[in-house]
Amino acid sequence: MIELVGVEKHFAGQPVVHPLSLTIKEGEFLTLLGPSGCGKTTILRMIAGFEQPSKGQIMLEGTDLTNLPPNRRDLNLVFQHYALFPHMTVEDNIAFGLKMKKMPLKEQRERVQEAVTMTQLNQLVKRYPHQLSGGQQQRVAIARAIANKPKVLLLDEPLGALDLQLRKNLQSELKHLQRSLGITFVYVTHDQEEAMMLSDRIVIMNNGRVEQIGTPREIYATPTTLFSATFVGENNIFSQDGRLFAVRPEKLRAVRNTEEVKRTGEVLDVLYLGSIHKLIVQLDDEPMTVSIVFDFTDNRPWEIGEKVGVDWNDQDEVVIGS
Repeated sequence: MIELVGVEKHFAGQPVVHPLSLTIKEGEFLTLLGPSGCGKTTILRMIAGFEQPSKGQIMLEGTDLTNLPPNRRDLNLVFQHYALFPHMTVEDNIAFGLKMKKMPLKEQRERVQEAVTMTQLNQLVKRYPHQLSGGQQQRVAIARAIANKPKVLLLDEPLGALDLQLRKNLQSELKHLQRSLGITFVYVTHDQEEAMMLSDRIVIMNNGRVEQIGTPREIYATPTTLFSATFVGENNIFSQDGRLFAVRPEKLRAVRNTEEVKRTGEVLDVLYLGSIHKLIVQLDDEPMTVSIVFDFTDNRPWEIGEKVGVDWNDQDEVVIGS
């Protein structure tokens, strides 16, 4: 659906996006994930046409979009801060893009009704933005975008301004909406959990470079770089014989017998988190601490300061690059 070919972006001579080639499939939910300032929003803005790439090409279904203005691209961008018109009702906000395209009134009404139904805004069409909650405003912004029936929907941290419970609800709504619409979604977030929950594939960005591209399962189970291993989910990084490898906390075992284990240490902290318990262990002869997670069925009591053996299976080591 979308192809980025050797796309780069420089600001004042400084690269903010290093050469990037990426193919986004039709109907895919692809997430650009990374810390603030890593270039993910810049990539989204280049796809939308609000930024011009310094080099490279952007293709949509085989058509070169690189020099087309935003309004000539079959894409819609949903911002974090909704950008709704305060003096217009919900239905007028949703119809705005269709009016600009001079679409016949009957078709406008049909499109608005369809978008309103999909985003569950039927009761709110006569209200103004100031009469809506954050989550409702966000749904209006998404309804306005999908009323245009774009081939691709670009979403820049669309849930960033919402509180946790609302984010969780809207995440599942978004996933459901994307599946039922079949539109390609390109989503930007710095929230690892959100990316893991929503995406078909994740592109992990760091300092304008792609660290790894993969499904949520691949990203979690087989991180290829140190950044990927430590950015997504919790991880324990070990160094041995000149190689780095990672072992996830749930793959480590805490044992009272410190003979014949891979590492030994002392319990620094014991955390009870409902469905799981976590031990933080300071390793002997190494500066690092490790996290060990076990589920609620393992109710062995541990004391801070207690000696502990740390063990794992060799097949759970994931060797990582630099």
